[in-house]
Amino acid sequence: MLVTFLAVLSGCVPPPEGVEEGGGFDWTLIIFIVLLVAIFYFLIIRPQRRQRKKHEELMQELKRGDKVVTTGGIYGVVESLSDDSVVIKVESGTTIRIARNSIAGQRLEQ
Repeated sequence: MLVTFLAVLSGCVPPPEGVEEGGGFDWTLIIFIVLLVAIFYFLIIRPQRRQRKKHEELMQELKRGDKVVTTGGIYGVVESLSDDSVVIKVESGTTIRIARNSIAGQRLEQ
């Protein structure tokens, strides 16, 4: 839609006298591509980096006794930690070993 608008807009302005039409470099396409890349960066890449950084900080600060929820929706309390896995204790008293990166976040007490 924006490309069509820019194309119509550029065709509405007549060239100055003494300048021939056509053959010139069209900057609207370059500006449009740069604009799309900027929008893509600010709407997708930047928020995703922030979220990943926040999750990595959570994983570094994780300790025994923290109440967590997994990506599968399991609520539990951290019993022990290793480099790549976490043992959590669920409400029934069962302990489950899960991958460390499958922890979605800390659970706030309700």
